[in-house]
Amino acid sequence: MASAAPEDLPENRESLTASGDTGTPGGDTGTPGRDTGMTGSGKTTFVQKPKGRERRHSCQQCDKSFTKSGNLKNHLRIHTGEKPYSCEECGKTFTTSGALKTHHRIHTGERPYSCEECGKTFTTSGDLKTHHRIHTGERPYSCEECGKTFTRSGDLKSHHRIHTGERPYSCEECGKTFNQSGALKSHHLVHTGEKPYSCEVCGKTFQNLGNFQTHHRIHTGEKPYWCEECGKVFTQSGALKSHHRVHTGDKP
Repeated sequence: MASAAPEDLPENRESLTASGDTGTPGGDTGTPGRDTGMTGSGKTTFVQKPKGRERRHSCQQCDKSFTKSGNLKNHLRIHTGEKPYSCEECGKTFTTSGALKTHHRIHTGERPYSCEECGKTFTTSGDLKTHHRIHTGERPYSCEECGKTFTRSGDLKSHHRIHTGERPYSCEECGKTFNQSGALKSHHLVHTGEKPYSCEVCGKTFQNLGNFQTHHRIHTGEKPYWCEECGKVFTQSGALKSHHRVHTGDKP
């Protein structure tokens, strides 16, 4: 009868187990490639992982970085001008499929995001979030020059051009410059004669969306601007501003 090998004896197996040696070359007791945290001295060490996701994908044009290569790919279209997604309704093109999907709601009339305070609906969650600040009074974006505050970062950026004098948007027809792309777009209608906003009640047309919305209040009777001093209401913010001088004594 063959005698048992020394390591097969119960007392020796117990000793081997206690020492952490299972007979595997190198003493690796864990899953391959996994750090068990054990050092040769038997002490446990912990390696702290960096917080957040590493932004390994960098744009060589502007040094902006991203966590995903797909996000970098979408961002690069800002520099190349590529807009591979096209609206089948109007032909407008976009850099991302998400932007096209959001735009398409203009044609379908879909407004899936609703304000719980007033019931107003929006095409994007971002617009709803911005709108909600009307109810909370939150204005998180502040101008370092004059202290004026805004609900949207884009409004602050546009406002800042008042201080810098920057007018980056230029009309190709007459050379007039503007500090906002929307202002340039509205101005361009002067040259084309286009009036894209039409009143469904009386048929009057407008070049400017704001003028159309103000006009529409004639039919609805809506007066969304009110004076905190006396409670008088107005259809236009400019009318409220002019009225407020009655209380302050300021001259125009």
